[in-house]
Amino acid sequence: MSVKAKKHLGQHFLTDENIAKKIVDGLSYEGYSNVLEVGPGMGVLTKYLLEKEQKIYLAEIDNESIEYLKKNYSKTAEDTFRGDFLKEDFEFIRADQLAVIGNFPYNISSQILFKIIDHYSKIPEMVGMFQKEVAERTAGVPRTKDYGILSVLVQAYYDVTYLFTVHENVFNPPPKVKSGVIKLTRNPKEGLVGNEVLFKQIVKAGFNQRRKKLSNSLKVLNIPEELKTHPFLEKRAEELSVKDFIDFTKLWKESV
Repeated sequence: MSVKAKKHLGQHFLTDENIAKKIVDGLSYEGYSNVLEVGPGMGVLTKYLLEKEQKIYLAEIDNESIEYLKKNYSKTAEDTFRGDFLKEDFEFIRADQLAVIGNFPYNISSQILFKIIDHYSKIPEMVGMFQKEVAERTAGVPRTKDYGILSVLVQAYYDVTYLFTVHENVFNPPPKVKSGVIKLTRNPKEGLVGNEVLFKQIVKAGFNQRRKKLSNSLKVLNIPEELKTHPFLEKRAEELSVKDFIDFTKLWKESV
């Protein structure tokens, strides 16, 4: 028995065992006792996760995959399955911490990253495979074409490491693009507490007109009078580091 890949779910099953093991070994397994795998499919990562000491949960919405996993991996009991990751509130782990791992469906990859950010306090670590372009954007650095909204919003909460690239031919069916595996490690989020909403507004407005100076692109947010001569406003969004954005947000909040 095998599972038929479903296009509407963005399923591309990884077939290379060595790559699967590398992805699973990308987690540190330190500081948390739970791991949630998103979209396990036919269990190519699951089999290696089940060898670890952590409690494993599986976020899967494909009933055929769920039946396959129950049949082939006896440790996947009923309470293992969590349903739709994007609708999960993570209350099932109570006060504990939870790592996230997966070969993520390309059609919801950004949503998955934003969901992880939203539950930053409970998710200390993530290792995942994304479309290569999304992985590169998440790990993007200032003054490069990859650096943008996704880079800054994720890196404000997590240190991002690009681990390795995966070729199309190790999937069934093969996707039309290469994939990239990245690791997120939670950082202290200094200076961002209480300023999260404004921070996102400034970052999004800045990069929505990335070729313009911030003095122009941030006009829509009504720049405080005290900040109108700040040197950051003479730069473009792609020239500011994540820390620059956080520091500028803090000054903005104190000025209103």
